[in-house]
Amino acid sequence: MPLPIIIGLGAAAALSVGAKKAYDGYKKHSESDDIADAARSRYQVRREQFDRHEAKALDSLDALGQLELSIGKDFERFSLLSAALLQQLNQSRDLKLEVKLPRHTLQKIEAYAYSAVGVLGSIAGAGAGGVAAGFAVYGGVMTFAAASTGTAISSLAGVAATNATLAAIGGGSLAAGGLGIAGGTAILGAAVAAPIFAIAGWAYDSHGDKALKNAKQSSIEVDKAVSKMEKAGVSLASTALSARKVKAALEEIRVSFERYLDTLEGMDSLVSGLSRLDRNVDEELSKFEDEIMLAIGNGYALAAILTDIISTPLFKVKMKDGDVVVSTDGVPQMETDADGSMILNKDGIDAALAEGRNSAMRFNAQ
Repeated sequence: MPLPIIIGLGAAAALSVGAKKAYDGYKKHSESDDIADAARSRYQVRREQFDRHEAKALDSLDALGQLELSIGKDFERFSLLSAALLQQLNQSRDLKLEVKLPRHTLQKIEAYAYSAVGVLGSIAGAGAGGVAAGFAVYGGVMTFAAASTGTAISSLAGVAATNATLAAIGGGSLAAGGLGIAGGTAILGAAVAAPIFAIAGWAYDSHGDKALKNAKQSSIEVDKAVSKMEKAGVSLASTALSARKVKAALEEIRVSFERYLDTLEGMDSLVSGLSRLDRNVDEELSKFEDEIMLAIGNGYALAAILTDIISTPLFKVKMKDGDVVVSTDGVPQMETDADGSMILNKDGIDAALAEGRNSAMRFNAQ
């Protein structure tokens, strides 16, 4: 066979082999792209669902936190009005009138009011992003922790309490570490959050023979992230639901409390008016003694019910020998699951809401 023909056949064979390799390479690259595109699509769908769950949870917690902070401010006003009116009534009495509630109950109400007002004062004029939501998670827990450990009102109600509460409150995304104890736990633990955010903006090495292998590995990682997002979505949805349930109960009971607060506001205005007219305040105010004492007694009773609900932790708190476990800076430590996520205190919340509503019913007709 002439040499040129042999060379021509060899070149054709080589070209055929090269074409096959090129085609195989194209197939692998195409398959890699298909796997990557499918994985990216799965991730995107679940990520959008997760983001919606997170936004709803944060909105629900924010609304609850704002309500709880407002209630705490109302407690402070109620306490000031009660003290002033009692002092006025007692000026001409030998047998002094007083609030008929256990001292520890009054302390718990005052502690919560101090905490709420302290936080409101600390964020006044500053960026408050995430603070209300964080307060919904940790604000009442501070009071719960103090009550469980028997902390004195003097130590609970000062700057240290406000600082400890603020230390427990972070801002921003729940999964990114917001609302967590400084340097510690977030609602969603790192084992849940890390795979979700590690995938974001991901890319696989699409060059060379490893393209298919890398695409398959990326698909496996996406499946893990999707699984975590599904679990996190359920947790966040449950958190949002519990926050809304607590908010609804607080709003119902607050209506009754506000009636008594309005009564005291009216009496305070009466005192101011009598003083301006140079009338005998003690004599005139004594005509309303029964109404004032009823408003003070019932108002404080309802404040105690509201405080009990607010100080029921949304998430389970670490306990040891009946006391809340706290960090060195006074921040309560939360129980977490295997992924490091906080555990919703669903049974505790439901029980507190049922008991609170039942206790408040007797004030509805008064």
